[in-house]
Amino acid sequence: MNFAKLSSSFVFAAAIASASGSVAAADYRNNPFTLVYDGAIRQNEAGKVNIRPVSYTVNGIKIAANVYTPANFDPNKQYPAIVVAHPNGGVKEQVAGLYAQKLAEQGYVTIAFDAAYQGASGGELRYVDKPANRIEDIRGAADFISQFKGVDAKRIGLLGICGGGGYSIKAAQTDKRFKAVATISMFNSGDARRNGFMRSQTDSIQQRLQQAADARAQEAAGGEILYTPAFAAGMTKEQVAALPYDLYRQGYEYYAQTHAHPNSKTNFTVSSLLDLMAFDVNTQVELINQPLLMIAGEKADSLYMTEEVFANAKGTQNKELFIVPEAKHIETYWKPEYVKPISAKLTGFFGKNL
Repeated sequence: MNFAKLSSSFVFAAAIASASGSVAAADYRNNPFTLVYDGAIRQNEAGKVNIRPVSYTVNGIKIAANVYTPANFDPNKQYPAIVVAHPNGGVKEQVAGLYAQKLAEQGYVTIAFDAAYQGASGGELRYVDKPANRIEDIRGAADFISQFKGVDAKRIGLLGICGGGGYSIKAAQTDKRFKAVATISMFNSGDARRNGFMRSQTDSIQQRLQQAADARAQEAAGGEILYTPAFAAGMTKEQVAALPYDLYRQGYEYYAQTHAHPNSKTNFTVSSLLDLMAFDVNTQVELINQPLLMIAGEKADSLYMTEEVFANAKGTQNKELFIVPEAKHIETYWKPEYVKPISAKLTGFFGKNL
């Protein structure tokens, strides 16, 4: 199959999946829970936030997750809980875990999970990436955490990051167990796969749909499973600098170098595009009647995605668009100068609405 004209967003995904980078700033091998963010829990201690690896099933697929409990957690009391959905290609040990831990420090029980077919979760084919699955993953996390001893099932919030933010918007439209919804650097996966990032690939939509259909046909015939294309491992600084967008350049550095995790593979099956390209976060947004907080960086090249969805969230009067000065998309994942105000904003939002 000729992938020469596949969307540049697919190429980016494959690049950060396959390349080997420098030693990570927060090396997963140095953490007992393989967490790769600064300040991550290294051991469970009395009187502090604790982490508990758990598993459960969603539609017959085993899901791997981490539950974070607040300091001095008492299962005989009732705590509000927050489901945290990771970015496209990310895993629970990266930015989702960072914000889950930050919120647990504020008194919430939080759960960060790996999407089905991805990370440490089960499911075959590996790295199938279909929106319906990702939305069901979020609902499944709510199923689990609402039954967790010590959680008040009437006070469940939802936080989605990047692609997980887009899927959280869709989940919250119909699942009213989520009493408050927040996103960080929301990414409209369907729009990006269909039209290209920043609408740069609209002239090749039909060609790419045909390629996805051909890949599905090849799978059905027992042939090779095709994945979105990969760059050669170990991009040079010059190659990274030549990538066309900040999201790509900084995404490569985050996923392949500074916060790399072996379970984080950001490419996906080509046949997944049959579902991804027909998907759009920015539909039926008016169904959200819950309090809504959308956070994005001032200089993020993905900012347009958050702004469009926020404008169409006309079903709630309790909504806020919080722009982080100077921040770019990936920088909201880890840079302390941006994580701090984002965490404070989330704490205030969930504190008021849960």
